[in-house]
Amino acid sequence: MNFKGCLCAGLMLVSGVVWANEPEIKRLGVSSDWVAYQVDENGSKVCYIAARPIKSEGKYKKRGDVFLTVMHRPADNVYDEVSFAAGYPYNVTEKPTIAVDKNPAVSFFSRGENAWFKEKTTDEKLIAQMRKGNKAVVKGRSTRRTRTTDTISLKGFSKAYQMINEACHWK
Repeated sequence: MNFKGCLCAGLMLVSGVVWANEPEIKRLGVSSDWVAYQVDENGSKVCYIAARPIKSEGKYKKRGDVFLTVMHRPADNVYDEVSFAAGYPYNVTEKPTIAVDKNPAVSFFSRGENAWFKEKTTDEKLIAQMRKGNKAVVKGRSTRRTRTTDTISLKGFSKAYQMINEACHWK
């Protein structure tokens, strides 16, 4: 995923506010712990699903919004981008990881508060695991060296994922 897509999803999800020049966010539906959205950016459709952690651990005093997303941007021929917003700037010397159920953890690339994969095949493999899984666990470390562990429920993931596939005409 590129930084623009990750940042865009984060701002749209957490703001809940539509500014004068910003696109309107359309909620496609809710499926258990996941919410599906669509937004038109400069005439181009963007679809994404998002979930917040059901459990967050770490000895932090302050933390911003935390969520896991999967995004489609058909105009850029980009589908299945997985990203995670940590709510704090990541430590640059350690890569955050995500693991679905008992599958081996995979490392994200991170910049600022956001993390994503550089390789599309990693996104695709993780999404396949998420469709069959119960929970995803994301581990990271902040610039202040605070370790965090966030558990995201995958209940409703497959149905929400199907909503954005239909809205953005994918698969």
